[in-house]
Amino acid sequence: MNSATPASEPWHSGLTRSHWRILTASFLGWVFDGYETYALVVALPLALPALLAPDELKSPIWAGIAIGLTLLGWGIGGLIGGTLADYVGRKRVMIYSVLLYAVFSGLTALSQTFTMLVALRFVTGMAMGSEWSTGVAMVAETWPNRARPKGAGLLQSGFGWGTLLAAVIWWLLGRTTPLGDQSWRLMFAIGAVPAVFTLYIRRAMDESEAWLTAVRERRWAATEVARDAVATSGKRPFTVAEVFREPESRRRVLLMFLLSLSAMVGWWAISTLLPRHTLQLATAEGRAHPAEWSAAAGILYTSGAVAAYVSSGFLIDRIGRRKFLFVTYAGALALTPITYFWVSSAAVMMPVVVVNGFFTLGLAYSWLAIYPAELFTPSVRSTAASIIFNATRLIAWIFPIVAGTMIPRLGGIPRTAMLLGLIYIIGLVVPWFLPETKGKPLPR
Repeated sequence: MNSATPASEPWHSGLTRSHWRILTASFLGWVFDGYETYALVVALPLALPALLAPDELKSPIWAGIAIGLTLLGWGIGGLIGGTLADYVGRKRVMIYSVLLYAVFSGLTALSQTFTMLVALRFVTGMAMGSEWSTGVAMVAETWPNRARPKGAGLLQSGFGWGTLLAAVIWWLLGRTTPLGDQSWRLMFAIGAVPAVFTLYIRRAMDESEAWLTAVRERRWAATEVARDAVATSGKRPFTVAEVFREPESRRRVLLMFLLSLSAMVGWWAISTLLPRHTLQLATAEGRAHPAEWSAAAGILYTSGAVAAYVSSGFLIDRIGRRKFLFVTYAGALALTPITYFWVSSAAVMMPVVVVNGFFTLGLAYSWLAIYPAELFTPSVRSTAASIIFNATRLIAWIFPIVAGTMIPRLGGIPRTAMLLGLIYIIGLVVPWFLPETKGKPLPR
């Protein structure tokens, strides 16, 4: 299914209904993940007063704990689900992960205590983490080489559309408050809708033929470099062990892990502070309805991210993978002081958050759906992608909590964001040690 297309033809020439169905199923799964992620960020300011005692609300650490444990669950679930997808198939893991996170999201709406909330968010995170790597592997293995980066970019845009959907719904709930100060519960109740989506997945998607062929022919090597050195018969090695056993595979995973960690910490520890920072600016200026400025910042931020997601496949194919990564992290590094130090007005913040979202959420995450799949073979592709994308959460989950403790110690959000933002420097160095895969077919 990776046949060549003449260079004069449009990038989408040769795509069939099957290709688009696979992309749609994977895209919608990521839409729901994006919605679920941002729903927690925007709902927490109202959820915490409903679940904590007044004296406990004085500490900023509670929001960090809720976000951090969701992130930890996402990392654990992603590693488990991504590995299982290389054994039982991409389609089956996607179906169960979507169903489980829909169920536990709905249950989150019924939380009566903070402990209940974070426990349900942890389990929801575990289910969410399993979905991403399966969708990425499916699109990578079924779409033609010429269209694959564009398809992967469109797939990743689902997260941006999901966060944008959450921002818009939160803005509407803020204006209507159908349940009063308990309206935050509706954000999580809506998250139960994807349970119906599992019916579509069962009908729309076929299993990846590339994965089926690799397993049938017992091709266990993690990279094309080690293909001749790894036996193609006998007992299958544990995919996680195989990824780290081969020197070239291990090098690629560790370098991409650093890049992913930089993006992950940058978003969860810094960008999630944007709505709160905008709220403080609007309040300090004495603007009417400061919460609406915060909600608007969230919508504009995710709009910038969506624009980056949609264009990322075209940009990364034009300038190459390594240059794309350098531009991404240079932009994210520059936007941190601009956003948190130089902007002092809620009105000026509005266009700035669009550009911030373009780099720190859009570009910083879109390469993860494109580049890792190009470096590993079908028998370990989902495992490797999940390690790169999800294992970082086993470290990054602590940073929202750290940020919550740093804010009062450093004297506010700007200094905290600037200090944590230095992690983007990693992205200026690491890309040049990775292989360039522009124009090359996937390892088979």
